[in-house]
Amino acid sequence: MADLHAYAREVLAFVEAHAHYAPFVAFALAFCESLVVVSLFIPATFVLLGLSPVIAAGGVPLLPVWAATAAGAALGDSVSFWIGFHLKGSARQRWPLNRFPEALARGERLFLRYGTLGLFFGRFSGPLRAFVPLIAGMFAMPLLAFQMVNITSAMLWALVILGPGAAAVKALGW
Repeated sequence: MADLHAYAREVLAFVEAHAHYAPFVAFALAFCESLVVVSLFIPATFVLLGLSPVIAAGGVPLLPVWAATAAGAALGDSVSFWIGFHLKGSARQRWPLNRFPEALARGERLFLRYGTLGLFFGRFSGPLRAFVPLIAGMFAMPLLAFQMVNITSAMLWALVILGPGAAAVKALGW
């Protein structure tokens, strides 16, 4: 946990010192958070939650950071979908996916039970966030339907992650 705090402090300190890079940092964090397997090793949600008060206090407009966060999340899910679409059932046997059978099984149950709603709400479940798009690709969900849910959920997720911290800073007048 100490490493996680050190990592978060470093990223936040960088954004505080170089506020103009905030959208790029937010994009990269959201992309990694939504990319299958990578999301398990890069604790981006934790840092994104801390990013919004830092950018708001530094006078960085929320809109470009929100747009970059949503775009990064949508692109990460799109890559995960593409991987699933091309690997199909063999994804379960491929490294490193074969190291996470429970995450694949949980993502599959969510997707098969709820379909597009499962994909939408999977965005808001940290452990499943990147696995549900992979499963959607494995089951050849139509691309247009996937992208509609992907982009909509990414926009809402980015607002939920960034909005409260920015609003608190503004309300408190920091």
